[in-house]
Amino acid sequence: MHFIWDGDPVIFKIGFLELRWYSIFFVGSFILGYFIIKKIFEREGKDPKSLDDLLIWALIGAIVGARIVHCLFYEPNYYLKHPLEILYVWKGGLASHGGMLGVLVVFYIYAKRHNLSYMWLLSRMTIPGSLVAASVRFGNFFNSEILGKKSESFGVIFKKVDNTPRHPVQLYEAFSYLLIALILWIVYKRATYEFSTKLLPGLFALLLFGVRFILEIFKTKQATYSLSIPLSVGQLLSLPLIILGIIWIIWAFKTTPKEKRWNYS
Repeated sequence: MHFIWDGDPVIFKIGFLELRWYSIFFVGSFILGYFIIKKIFEREGKDPKSLDDLLIWALIGAIVGARIVHCLFYEPNYYLKHPLEILYVWKGGLASHGGMLGVLVVFYIYAKRHNLSYMWLLSRMTIPGSLVAASVRFGNFFNSEILGKKSESFGVIFKKVDNTPRHPVQLYEAFSYLLIALILWIVYKRATYEFSTKLLPGLFALLLFGVRFILEIFKTKQATYSLSIPLSVGQLLSLPLIILGIIWIIWAFKTTPKEKRWNYS
């Protein structure tokens, strides 16, 4: 009834240097996203040569943003007492909400520098962004972290943690995000350029953080402190983005005439 996971999160180690599966998934998803967005640039007549810099800065922005939000929202008591350890990224502790925030800042600077519409860039980046989110959760599974609650039926036993069968919530999220990436790609292909530019960011926020909000139910507590309300930190951070996504989608439909929404050819 249960799958036993006892995989080593480290691929190989030389001295104090080690290569982890999490790093392969994380960096690999950015590389895959680079090729996807390059195809989109070429398809829409944009110059893809400047994307090399964007890949590096987006990776840095994601790590910095994810680290800061994790430290401030999930373990504030510890990191406010040990502020220098905020820099110890290799010890783990990255929050996906912060990663998205860091990337948004990088995209804004990039759009300004290269005279691109920020909205246009943001909408196209939702597709590779969903793939990055999925890859992070696959990495969490390999690390035996972001654990699910005890499962009374089918579950995964993370031998490096304990012998408790748990919901493989990392995989629930990962495959959900892959499905979201597919949905966004289909919408991008079917919608007009104008409508996809308006619609995709809101659809991304609603679907991705809606899934995150729901699946938080199956997760063990991630924050080091307790809240006086029946919501987790992850749900509280997701809720504003869900609301924003709904408002954004309504705005996209209201400001785009029906005849300019979809390609029927």
